[in-house]
Formats: sequence, C-alpha cells, structure tokens
Amino acid sequence: MPHSVLVTRKLPSSVIKKLQAEADVDVHSGDEGMPAAQLRARVADKNALVSLLTDAIDRSVIDAAPNLKVVANVAVGYNNIDVEYAKSRGVLVTHTPDVLTEAVADFTWALILAITRRLAEGERLLRRGDWKGWALDFLLGSELRGKQLGLVGVGRIGRAVAARAPAFGMNVVYTEQREIDLPNAEPISLDRLLNTSDVVSLHVPLMPETRHLIDKRALTRMKRSAYLINTARGPVVDEEALAWALQQHLLAGAALDVYENEPAVHPDLLRLENVLLLPHMASGTTETRTAMADLAANNVLAVLSGRPPLTPVP
Repeated sequence: MPHSVLVTRKLPSSVIKKLQAEADVDVHSGDEGMPAAQLRARVADKNALVSLLTDAIDRSVIDAAPNLKVVANVAVGYNNIDVEYAKSRGVLVTHTPDVLTEAVADFTWALILAITRRLAEGERLLRRGDWKGWALDFLLGSELRGKQLGLVGVGRIGRAVAARAPAFGMNVVYTEQREIDLPNAEPISLDRLLNTSDVVSLHVPLMPETRHLIDKRALTRMKRSAYLINTARGPVVDEEALAWALQQHLLAGAALDVYENEPAVHPDLLRLENVLLLPHMASGTTETRTAMADLAANNVLAVLSGRPPLTPVP
C-alpha cells in the first residue's frame, strides 16, 4: 500500500504534485484550520502530517495516528507541536529553517523604517482626507543613523537583521543565552539592552522562559524615545502591558506582526496611532512560502523512504 499524507492547509500545486507522486495525499481545502476533532479523524490512518503553525499538534493528535512517522511543520518555529511527546512515540518532527531568513529580515527592517518614520500614520491620515498640505513640523519621525539597534535573540533571522544594520548607520547590541560570534556587535544584558537601545527587535523562540519576556517591567526599562519590533512570536510580548506603556508614553511606538491570541489583537492596541499592526506576514513572499512548503514536502518524502529528514527539529 502507498504511504498516506495529510496536509492541513492548501499548499502550492507544485508541492502537492511532488507529494502525490509518492503517496496518497489528503489536503484540507478550507481557508480555516481544521477543528481538533476533524484533524484527529483525518490523521488517524496517515503516515505523515504536513502542518502549519496554526495547527495544534498535541498528544491527542499524535495518539490518534498510530502509523504516523513524521510531522513536517511549514514554519521555522514549532511551539504548536508537542515535540517531546512525538519523539517518545517514535514520530519525527521537522521544520523549515533558513529558507525564510532573508524575507523575515527584510520585513523586520521594513517595520523599523515604517514605525520610526510614521508611514502608517501618514497613510491613514491621507486616506481620511485630513492632509492639509506640507508643513515643516508635520508627522516628524526619527532617523536611524547613529542610533542603537538591540536584538533580543540572535538566531538565523537575528543575524540577518544585524547584517543589514550598517546600511542604516546603526550600532548593534544583542542579548543571547548561548555564546555566539557576531561581528561588529556587542553582547550585553537584557536590562542594559532595554535601557540603551533606540530600537528593540525580538528574535527569540516561544518557550516558557520567553513567554511575556517583554512585560510591564521590561517596557518601563525602555527609553521613552524607543521603538519595539516583534516578528518572533506573539506571546513573547504582554500585549496589555504594551498598550499601557504606549498610552503612558513610556516608549515612542511599536510594530507587531504577531500576537498573543491570533488572529485577535488586544483592543487597546487597535485604538493607538503609534502602533503598526500587520497580519503575521513576515515570511509572506511567493518565493519564501513556496520554499517553506517544498522543504516540508522533502522532509516527508525523506522519512517515508527511510532516509533522515533534511531539517529535523533539534
């Protein structure tokens, strides 16, 4: 009998065809994720599962699929999967690092430029018909040259963000739990980074120790002229505390691409002008999303053919 694969969301047709050449493929065609009960039912007889970061692959899903060999997550993060339990059941878990690094790094800089130069505010004002013409002191933003960029976490994406900093004349500092070699950047404590940075950009995975890493205390440590950028995971930031800090003018602004309870956003953030809010689109280029799906498919095909996966979760 051929192998069978469940794909939890629509993927590029080229990727589906690649899987179909080697296995029976069941693709969920809805625009929304599958309800938990449906996911358990459809994965029950499958050998492989291609999941997205919005799918909760918990013990109940893994237990529902006794023949499951691999869960291939189309994301670099994997906090949506109970990895340790999967491993205990002999199920390999893979992810898609590297292929999205450059797209997310570019996007991070897009957020930095947009929030520091108040682009979203200006665009909204113009669309409302409230622009009265050029003025010397109209919607003044902040320049980046000579300022400090603080990176909280320096994995692949953090390094790529740091590599772009010289083009904007920014100095880079970072905080990282492990020892790394990052040229032309200074390692410092998180407290000092928050105290001294003009832009703070988050690049840490979501783990128990990073949940609400940026809380009310951390936000009060930041400069009043500073900006917070989050393209990592939503729960790294306490959204209620961030809204409070912005309302109290404890920092100049924030740009977010991820949220604590996606797709919901804290209502207080929605009412603030000095927040740029985007719908989790940092890796959203045709080239990158196709490469992510293709890598996930290659991981599945490798495992089903008895070979080691290309990018297993460590």
